[in-house]
Amino acid sequence: MIPVLHASNDAIPDGGYGWIIVGCVFTINGFTWGVVASYGVYLAYYLSNDVFKGATSLDYAYIGGLNFGVSMLVASPVTYLVRIFGMHAVMVAGVVLQTGGFVAASFATKIWQLYLTQGILVGLGVGLLFIPSVAVTSQWFDKKRSLANSVNSAGSGVGGMIVSFATMPLIRNISLAWSLRIIGILSGSMNLLATCFIRSRNKVVQPAMHPFDVKLLRRLPVVLLLGWGFFSMLGYIVLLYSLSDFARSLGISSSKASSITAILNLGTAVGRPIVGQLSDRYGRIETAGVVTLTCAITVFAIWIPCNSYGVLVLFALINGGILGVFWMTISPLCVEVAGLTELPSMLALAFGTVILPTTFSEVIALKIRQPESSRPYLYPQIWSGLTYLVASGIMLALWLVQRRRKRTLGV
Repeated sequence: MIPVLHASNDAIPDGGYGWIIVGCVFTINGFTWGVVASYGVYLAYYLSNDVFKGATSLDYAYIGGLNFGVSMLVASPVTYLVRIFGMHAVMVAGVVLQTGGFVAASFATKIWQLYLTQGILVGLGVGLLFIPSVAVTSQWFDKKRSLANSVNSAGSGVGGMIVSFATMPLIRNISLAWSLRIIGILSGSMNLLATCFIRSRNKVVQPAMHPFDVKLLRRLPVVLLLGWGFFSMLGYIVLLYSLSDFARSLGISSSKASSITAILNLGTAVGRPIVGQLSDRYGRIETAGVVTLTCAITVFAIWIPCNSYGVLVLFALINGGILGVFWMTISPLCVEVAGLTELPSMLALAFGTVILPTTFSEVIALKIRQPESSRPYLYPQIWSGLTYLVASGIMLALWLVQRRRKRTLGV
């Protein structure tokens, strides 16, 4: 097993090898969540082509939801496995499962096989890769913690942009099966490389590695943070997976429609580091709250009235940088409300909280969609905007609670 590198003292490096860690986690995010984000292209293709006989739109929505839901479901078991076997062994298993899931999906002929492969196996692989890596960056940074984590999170945008732009040409020019194989092998190679270089500072930090620490739920700030994550992810999944098919509903060509998902990921790559800088400068809770509210406003002000490709591109660019506010801020926010030593336990709780919204949000969106209407996505749009609005209200409550707490402590 690869040895764990740790500092000679307890001081947080705030850089140094930490930037190598940022590069590793950036890569892992790019070829786990970035690849998962490109499912919007596959979803639009599945919805418009009779690929699997008897499959419904809800089947395809569930498969995309399983990528997120299963990866979050295994957060607590993975936290336990990392404590027993170390992070590298767990992450290598994740590489095998994610790569195997895509390759196996390329041979699927029935919808239940796609559930098992592109849904469950890929979700398991993503969970085994992401969960051990997500807390590592915060161990290496203090003053630049939000910036470093936002750069990490931007990796999903870069990876998603690459894969989204590549997926439809691969399907069109080669085949659906070979697009799945190529994406699987590419992501597996990159994730294995990043796994070889990533290191934790667990020996120095000595974090509590509780898979499900119920004692944390007795703290009001923790409950509010988890509530914010739950509602913000309900809106996030709808935006992430629906934009390509929404573009088709406007009469936009399939090639331009698939590019919307890539443009969304371009916005993610550019916007998330900016959000990280703002978070370090103006406050992590404050920035997360404002960004969440901005998501709600843009849904109502831009997406709902949208009736052209140009406006949709604008919306995708703006929201790409802010819609995944949970992913770019959850690690530093967990440190903010619970402390660095409780970070792995807090993250396990946070990821457990978002299992239901990530699994079922797109299912709900497609269920309330009206395919025969002139505006088929109106209800999903309203649903997405309202969930972000509720999430921003919860974050305001968290800010008020933390502000009162700091005043009481004289901080």
